[in-house]
Amino acid sequence: MHDFVPGKVYWLARGLPVEGNDAAKPNAGNLSQRDVATCAPDETVAVARERAGKRGVCVVVNDERVVFGILREREFAAADDGALASDVMRPGPSTFRPHVAAKEMAEYFTKHDFSNAPITTADGRLVGVLFRDVAVEAAASET
Repeated sequence: MHDFVPGKVYWLARGLPVEGNDAAKPNAGNLSQRDVATCAPDETVAVARERAGKRGVCVVVNDERVVFGILREREFAAADDGALASDVMRPGPSTFRPHVAAKEMAEYFTKHDFSNAPITTADGRLVGVLFRDVAVEAAASET
């Protein structure tokens, strides 16, 4: 039997404050949009679409903000307004922790042609959504 003792990486993955040389560098946590649209699995696509607005993304979360899935333009385009978010969401989307560097995120977005990704704590709770254009701009300004 082993006891889990949280360390530095766990602290960083929770998005908690840090000090030192890297503290001011742009990362997924401090670049993510915190007031991103969310919906519950049992809400309709019409509700999610309205909340998504111009950015076209709505994160499907439970009452504790644990990420279940995501709705993007592709899911919205293929769904009827009355469908439930849980029935049309992309389940288990790729998520990233707040401490991931902007440069690493920009490279991931470019390589995989992603426009955005949920940023979550180590226990899967939504921090925000990082958009590709924001990550690419931050990475470019860092060099």
